[in-house]
Amino acid sequence: MKWIIDDILSALAQLRRWQTWLVIGLISVFGGLAFLISSFAFRTDDVLIFLHRTVGSCQQLSNAFIIFMFCCMIFFAFTALLTLGEFQRYFEYKEHAAHYQARQSLLWGIGWGIIAVTIAVTVLVFFGRYCI
Repeated sequence: MKWIIDDILSALAQLRRWQTWLVIGLISVFGGLAFLISSFAFRTDDVLIFLHRTVGSCQQLSNAFIIFMFCCMIFFAFTALLTLGEFQRYFEYKEHAAHYQARQSLLWGIGWGIIAVTIAVTVLVFFGRYCI
C-alpha cells in the first residue's frame, strides 16, 4: 500500500518541475490546434452536410484540396511529435551536461515546433477562406 503513496508523491514531485509544465503546454497547444482544424474539417464532410449535422457551411472541396488537407494533417502530427521528442532529448542532454547536444536538440525542437504551428495556421487560414 505504501507504493501507491510513493507513486503519488513522485507524480506530485514531477509537477513541481518546469519541464513538466512546458511539455503539458506544448501538448495543449498542439491539441488545441488539432481541435480547431478538425472542427473545420468536419464542416467540409459531405455526409455531415447532407445530414445537416454541421454548424456552418463550406464550399465543396476538390480531391486535390482533400489530399492536401490529409497530407497537412499527417505532417502536422509528425512535426508535433518531433517537437516533443526533441525537447525530451534536450532535457536528457541537460541532465547529463552534454551542452553541445542539448543546444542542437533545443534548436531542432524550436524549428520543428515552428514548422508544426506554421502547418496548422496555414490549414486554419485555408479553411477560414473556404468556410463561412
